[in-house]
Amino acid sequence: MEIFSVLSEPFLVALAVTALCFLFALFALLRSSFSLPRRFTPPRKHHCDCASNSDAGAVPYLNGGCTEMLEPSPVPAPAVLTERRTGSSMMEELVPEITTHALSYLDYPSLCRLSMTNSLMRKAANDDNAWKALYHKDFTLEQDSVTPTNGWKAYYAATRAIVNINTEFFNIVRDKSLQAMSRFWLNADYVKCIHASGELFSGYNAVMQSWQLAFNWEQGLNTQVQDVRARILTDMAWVTMKTYVDMDTGPFNVTNIYEFHNGRWYMVHHHSCVMNGDVDLMIVHG
Repeated sequence: MEIFSVLSEPFLVALAVTALCFLFALFALLRSSFSLPRRFTPPRKHHCDCASNSDAGAVPYLNGGCTEMLEPSPVPAPAVLTERRTGSSMMEELVPEITTHALSYLDYPSLCRLSMTNSLMRKAANDDNAWKALYHKDFTLEQDSVTPTNGWKAYYAATRAIVNINTEFFNIVRDKSLQAMSRFWLNADYVKCIHASGELFSGYNAVMQSWQLAFNWEQGLNTQVQDVRARILTDMAWVTMKTYVDMDTGPFNVTNIYEFHNGRWYMVHHHSCVMNGDVDLMIVHG
């Protein structure tokens, strides 16, 4: 017991130090042995080469020349695929039907601004189906079967231009400007105007005289236009609508016809009639 008690304390300390050194050595050995396969084993190295861009140069070299293999290769280069994937947007990743539906919520100015952002958005915003949907939303569903020659975007722009010109006509009537009305009509002998009174005026001079009588009428014509429908051909367009004036005569059915001459639209025909047929007053209506 005395010998064990004397040797026990140093012996235990030495044993503990030896055990710790053994554990550290074992840990270092195991760490180095497990790291070697990850760094030097052929499968791992071969996998990295395939995923890198250097593999594209290794294949042409094995087949006898870099330049000959790069041009006719039917498989896109990984760099091209990476660029296409990183340059794509969420809108581009959608299927065409969903893209068209999403763009249909935009109005005309927003769709035009979207087309000016970048090439990808320009392609999406110029889609013919998107402009067809916008045309149906802003104008009418009556022309769903129409196939515009220059596409729905051009047809939308032409329709919008005609609708704006038609609005200008009613602004001239409200302002009672005979000078503006004389420039608005085509100076031709076949133009015609039928006011709500039912009287027909044929020829440019007769039509201008009828508007002079209308503007000399004391009561103003504050016209409200609704249910506008436009149809456009190459050099002709007609617009139908319902108009309401601040008088007790009921709504009017109005048809305006325009012709395209020398880079602008001119009115060649105007027809207005009371919808209920009650024309007790001689109303000269624009």
